[in-house]
Amino acid sequence: MKRVFSGVQPTGNLHIGNYLGALRQFIELQDDHECIYCVVDMHSITLPQDPKELRSHILDIAALYMAIGIDPKKSIMFVQSEVSAHAELGWILTCSSYMGELSRMTQFKDKSKGKENGSIPTGIFTYPTLMAADILAYDADIVPVGNDQKQHIELTRDLAIRINNRFNKNTFVVPEGRFMKEGARVMALDDPTSKMSKSAENEFSRISILDSDTKIKKAIMRATTDSDALVKFDIENKPGISNLLSIYSAFSGTPISDLEKQYDGRGYGDFKKDLVEVTINAISPIREKFEEIRNSHELTKVLDDGRERASVIAEKVLARVKNDFGIGR
Repeated sequence: MKRVFSGVQPTGNLHIGNYLGALRQFIELQDDHECIYCVVDMHSITLPQDPKELRSHILDIAALYMAIGIDPKKSIMFVQSEVSAHAELGWILTCSSYMGELSRMTQFKDKSKGKENGSIPTGIFTYPTLMAADILAYDADIVPVGNDQKQHIELTRDLAIRINNRFNKNTFVVPEGRFMKEGARVMALDDPTSKMSKSAENEFSRISILDSDTKIKKAIMRATTDSDALVKFDIENKPGISNLLSIYSAFSGTPISDLEKQYDGRGYGDFKKDLVEVTINAISPIREKFEEIRNSHELTKVLDDGRERASVIAEKVLARVKNDFGIGR
């Protein structure tokens, strides 16, 4: 079976954009692939975090993995910082990368905006090489991620190919990204020209997976649309309603064209009320399952087992890499 790797940062509550863009793929892949899913906590400290909150969020993400349907009997689940091969391989890849290619990374540009060069955390700059290490440490064939991670996947591939060519060996497996199409890019509810973000100031700009039914309803009913009350998909001229149509289609499985016909002449009121129901029906079972798992002993056992299984794979790959680079004994 082909091997799959992906991970999620434990910072803030994940929203439906994270779910539709990446997490939902995790479940689909685990039946016919060897899947490895990580809580990438080392990535989260590229910016300062409250230690107590971070520890809690690590467990939150792990519980959420299980709540959305990841089966620890089929997939490996673990915490990144508990497998030291990530940091070791991250340094090796940093030494094999170029300042120019890292400085061109979109996320680096975004996160360093408004900061003087002297105050930009180095971790933000080298973040992509650690992400590449996460993937390459497991000989992953497939990496299911949101569309916003395409540039990082391309860098990972470039680094793997560069090192393979340097040593004329198959030091690394060159992975492929797996990206969602419809529903993959969920925009902010208050500003449909910007991507939905878990760090946005307006809490009603997003729908978090663990939000209450009441909050979900408020967020959708307040969502920005336009003044003509025509339920039609047109990203350029009607970004608000187009975003809501994408969410509706992704959760219900109904093609957008069918939704346009269904709400022809009915206006935004009926559409939004039905979208509330569709979203709650999709989200509430995950929230209920999460609450069952979060404080159970099962979660600790799953992560301990995952750490051991992940370490065996990563240490084997790391030994091969070190040998090719001529380091260690």
